[in-house]
Amino acid sequence: MAGNSQRRGARRDPSSKKGATVGSGGQRRKGLEGKGPTPAAKDRPGHPAARRARATQKRAGAPKSQKRTSGDVVAGRNVVVEALRAHTPAVELLVQLRIDLDDRVHEAVSLAGEQGLAIKEVPKAAIDEVAGDVVHQGLVLVAKPFVYADLDDLLAVENPLWVVLDQITDPRNLGAIARSAAAFGATGLLIPQRRSAPVTAAAWRTSAGALARLPVCQVVNTASTLEQLKGAGCFVVGLDAGSTSGLDDLARLADGPLALVVGAEGRGLGNLVTKRCDLVVSIPMTNATESLNASVAASIALHWVAHQRRTQPGSR
Repeated sequence: MAGNSQRRGARRDPSSKKGATVGSGGQRRKGLEGKGPTPAAKDRPGHPAARRARATQKRAGAPKSQKRTSGDVVAGRNVVVEALRAHTPAVELLVQLRIDLDDRVHEAVSLAGEQGLAIKEVPKAAIDEVAGDVVHQGLVLVAKPFVYADLDDLLAVENPLWVVLDQITDPRNLGAIARSAAAFGATGLLIPQRRSAPVTAAAWRTSAGALARLPVCQVVNTASTLEQLKGAGCFVVGLDAGSTSGLDDLARLADGPLALVVGAEGRGLGNLVTKRCDLVVSIPMTNATESLNASVAASIALHWVAHQRRTQPGSR
């Protein structure tokens, strides 16, 4: 009957969520309140301005996020496979969940398993955090921190050939120089603690495993270290494109204790380092070429020294 409120269905169940409820305006007021000013672009994760700000901080040497996995990382499918082929000392391989499989992913997982590394499948957000601004393609290799040698333990080596780096900030140059140094019988590689690339997974990969065979020492001050080497009987020779002396002058010193100093491309050797050198030589080039890449120049000079040591009478 019309108006009969007792009939079935005439009253709504109080627990029903349908329709308006008494005082709903007050209950929903909080949802209508503003959330404050919009964050600046650089403070919004994923915004291009935020990525540029992180890249600027990284170049300036700002500390990394505390959430980042400790140790260095290698990211990207080709890069990870190459690092594993070179037996880069590592802790674990991170593989993105539901990754698109291809030959590189299969090889990376296979190599990591053969080398006894932990293999973890993790969400994309976790890999993004570890890789930072590097494009990872779903693969990240977390490397072990490099263990540096103590220079004092190596000074007693007979007839040494030291390779000293000055202002080499590109880890790929560091790795390439290490590869040449190991190939041509260098005693060790000396790099400064500041304003120089440390041994990272990227350097290890470029060295093609040579860093496993070549001692690397971090020194506090390059100029004072050169004085220390000279005190131990070494002749110090710097490489600089502006020198008038050539490789023939280097050849006359190749059979004795020698420290070869390599500077950055363009900047060359620092003033204090140049003053500590007994001789500065250049590699002859055509006028059309201003300078050589640091790793290329180091390779040529090291080959020259190794050749002289093999061919000179009484050489070892």
